[in-house]
Amino acid sequence: MQAWLEELVSTESPSSSPEATLEVGRVFSALAADALGAPERIEIEGLTHLRWTFGTPRVLVLGHLDTVWPLGTLARWPYRVDGDVATGPGVFDMKAGVAMALHALSQLPSLDGVRLLLNVDEEIGSPTSRSLILDSVKGCRATLVCEPASGLSVKTARKGIAMYEVSVAGRAAHAGLEPEKGINAAVGLAHAVLALSTLGDASIGTSVTPTVLSAGTTTNTVPAAASVAVDVRAAEPAELDRVDAAVRSLSVPVGSIEVSGGINRPPLDASSSAELFTRAQRLLPGLQGIAVGGGSDGNFTAGAGVPTLDGLGAVGDGAHAEGEHVLLSHLEPRANLLTGLLTELLA
Repeated sequence: MQAWLEELVSTESPSSSPEATLEVGRVFSALAADALGAPERIEIEGLTHLRWTFGTPRVLVLGHLDTVWPLGTLARWPYRVDGDVATGPGVFDMKAGVAMALHALSQLPSLDGVRLLLNVDEEIGSPTSRSLILDSVKGCRATLVCEPASGLSVKTARKGIAMYEVSVAGRAAHAGLEPEKGINAAVGLAHAVLALSTLGDASIGTSVTPTVLSAGTTTNTVPAAASVAVDVRAAEPAELDRVDAAVRSLSVPVGSIEVSGGINRPPLDASSSAELFTRAQRLLPGLQGIAVGGGSDGNFTAGAGVPTLDGLGAVGDGAHAEGEHVLLSHLEPRANLLTGLLTELLA
């Protein structure tokens, strides 16, 4: 697993680069050739996802090969091992997880009933692979997601996610000569941002966060356009629906407003993971289950009504942050947990 991990991390694969994600797919396919054979390569809108299916699928193993790190990151931050700690871009989220999945599958006496799906756009919301995930999980009795773990635990619940872009259109004018002829889109957007900031409800875990903002072109021009990205997280579908309706009904006193985007992932409710978590605790005594705000492709499978257990991947820390790392001593025990779950579910 450590050798596979080094090769995977040393192959950069930002979601934004179809060529890079195609290459990491080739690398993984070569590593998996002896154990799994050749994958089905599914190209959607220029991105190539990988799927292996053995017999009639009863269990879906789910992971992704893309990372958040731009091309060139390896030049300053290559894969390194220091004692029990391995670092490198994407090592924790989630190249260690796919290496563990390969190891776990290679230990099974028979792959009959297994389906493995690795997509390459999870980090940007799975826009091309969502339908593929939902198609792949049809008929399955369980989904096991190899996203990274949080400490010595698995993820038994995840919040749902919605993503929006709120744009305001105005009219440009010279800021010094005739500002009164302009319509300041930045002022209109400011009203929208303040309204968005009131939509969350911390008492039930609903967050509405304006994130990336932009407005204007030059310092002496009234901004003709302005926009803000909005990140929404909620534990209940009804909350996602409430916020969605509120965002779409926003109005501004300056300029004209347009809203794009919407609900991306439904929540992964604890009830979806309960039975699988009980099995996992029996196989690895002391294992804890936690609820997290981050989403994964497991949200889709849980939303489709298929029992889903997430966070079965590597133990480490620092996802999406400089210095993300995994603890190598936990690779084998966690991979063995995955093998044990597969063995029980396929029996």
